[in-house]
Amino acid sequence: MIVEFAWKYIILFTLWATIIFYFFHLMEHWGYQIAFPYEPLGTIGIAVAFYLGFKNSQSYDRFWEGRKIWGSIVNSSRTWGMYTIDFVTNLHATNQVSEEELKAIRQRIIYRHIAWLHGLRLHLRQQSTFSKNYKSRMNKYLSGRPDQAQWDREVAPCLDQKEYEFLIARVNTPAQIIKKQSEEVLKLRERGLIDDFRHMEMMRILEEFYNLQGKCERIKSTPLPRQYAFFGRLFVIIFLILLPVGLVGLFSQMGHSFMWLAIPFNVIISWVFITMELVGDSSEDPFEGYVNDVPMTALSVTIERDLRDMLLETDLPPSTQAVEGVLM
Repeated sequence: MIVEFAWKYIILFTLWATIIFYFFHLMEHWGYQIAFPYEPLGTIGIAVAFYLGFKNSQSYDRFWEGRKIWGSIVNSSRTWGMYTIDFVTNLHATNQVSEEELKAIRQRIIYRHIAWLHGLRLHLRQQSTFSKNYKSRMNKYLSGRPDQAQWDREVAPCLDQKEYEFLIARVNTPAQIIKKQSEEVLKLRERGLIDDFRHMEMMRILEEFYNLQGKCERIKSTPLPRQYAFFGRLFVIIFLILLPVGLVGLFSQMGHSFMWLAIPFNVIISWVFITMELVGDSSEDPFEGYVNDVPMTALSVTIERDLRDMLLETDLPPSTQAVEGVLM
């Protein structure tokens, strides 16, 4: 994977260092002694490293916050499944219903929540105005922008057809799914299938789902400030252009025959700096469906398996497996 992502950069760094080395080599053979001190370049490198460290730290904070939000979604979803199965009973009902109908109600509520999970994932992976356009060599690690077919394939089976047609036409489908859950819980309270306390508890969990979705949308709709991204890349480029000049001068002090060592050292140092830049760049938006992002697909399937297992179903979807070390 390192070679796949970095081979173009390695070739570029090698060519640039070779050009600089060849230029200095010719100058010395023609009798010109050109020497550039390495100390100013080292100072620039330290400054760039600090800048990249700050940018990467902020990018990781955005990723880690997204992962913590989805961790809360996992826990709250299991609680929702437990409440649905244990609270929806005939215990307080004036007109009791059959056990088969109770099972159908519980299944409908839990399946609607599964639809919310998949819908939220697809909603967050929609392209925004500042979403990155990754190059073709990275596309196989990119889950792709959700289309209507994916919504029909992953969300529709969990909902009644008329309900799905209504919800998919809304601007924010996941938010409307939670509202639909609220309407269902209210009807259960009116029928006496849950009491006031249980109604409030289930509404509290729905409120938590709204809060968690809002936190995800806040990260999705707020990019890392562009001055950090733009100037970070600019500073790295300036440093990498100057680096072979300083390295050739440094190794020339060891003797003319050692100047060629500037080429491999330039490639290694340049690769480290450009990798630091690219890592921070690809981690700042954790919901794009890329190699470094929150594995929402795997988390959604994990929750679906847990909830359907609570319903005592045996035909569970298979766990999401990593492909070439990448878990989406």
